Amino acid sequence: MLDPELLERITARRAELDELEERLAKELAEVRAERPSWNRYAASWSDSSIAAGCGNSPTAGSPRACD
Repeated sequence: MLDPELLERITARRAELDELEERLAKELAEVRAERPSWNRYAASWSDSSIAAGCGNSPTAGSPRACD
């Protein structure tokens, strides 16, 4: 049989993990709800800015090309 102290620690840890799971599920739902707005934002970028090499990629065109 398990030590009562160990059983108490396991029970407390499970409660902590259940609370964390609830918080993470809520945050994930919020992120998923925001995602469509990010897609609209990305779609609003003009093709000309991408063609000019504007972007945050280290391989994108000259950093001065978008100034």
